[in-house]
Amino acid sequence: MERKYLYETHLHTAGVSACGASTGTEMARFMKSSGFDGIFVTDHFFNGNSGIPRDLPWNERVERYCGGYEEAKKEGERIGLDVFFGIEWNFAGDEYLLYGIDKEWLLKYPDMLSWSHERLFAEINAVNGLMVQAHPFRDRGYITGIHLHPAHVHAAEVANSGNDPEFDSLAYAYAKHYDLPMTAGSDIHRDSEPGRGFRGVILPEKITGPADYVRLIKGRKQELFAKDSDFLPPRREWLSPKPTTLTEADGVEKTAELEFLFH
Repeated sequence: MERKYLYETHLHTAGVSACGASTGTEMARFMKSSGFDGIFVTDHFFNGNSGIPRDLPWNERVERYCGGYEEAKKEGERIGLDVFFGIEWNFAGDEYLLYGIDKEWLLKYPDMLSWSHERLFAEINAVNGLMVQAHPFRDRGYITGIHLHPAHVHAAEVANSGNDPEFDSLAYAYAKHYDLPMTAGSDIHRDSEPGRGFRGVILPEKITGPADYVRLIKGRKQELFAKDSDFLPPRREWLSPKPTTLTEADGVEKTAELEFLFH
């Protein structure tokens, strides 16, 4: 039987993410014991639920931010777990998982917190990275609106362990409608099993770095490690009031930004 590889794509560590409850070392050990071949550490960046003091110089903030990943990577090398770097970026409640960038990239752009969605997407494209909207339809008190950018995102996370099943169903329907590549992640914060079980991505080859992951997702070579219930037809429909459109280089029109309402 052909060997396949299981990766966690959405993981937080204590101290870096304010919501994290276990250290990078503890998370690496737990994910290894849970059968994962590798993990992406995607701590909340400075514009999200960050545990990094906001009054520090940029370089020091970046160094501290990368600490959770670096600790997990060190332990991963010791125990045989591949650990890769990622970011969870926040636009007033709309959150995105970024892959294919690193500490050196962050240090180059001390003004990045002022970037628009379009600027961030362009910069990620410039390094052949991957921008995935995390839990697109999550509806919680801290989220003031649901905003979707199908023309300025590479993929959508359609299964997330922290989600209500309805949110995953809506995300799956959205990704199908716009023909977006799909990912899944546990969105895990502590070294214990998520309440709804693990999510992740199954790949046909062992990846050696984020560039391999980007290539396989963009090439739609992934399988989703999720539950069938994540993909049931949503109970609610979504509506878009007068969406704007743009024409991409290939002549395909896509909606540039949508603000969705439920009914």
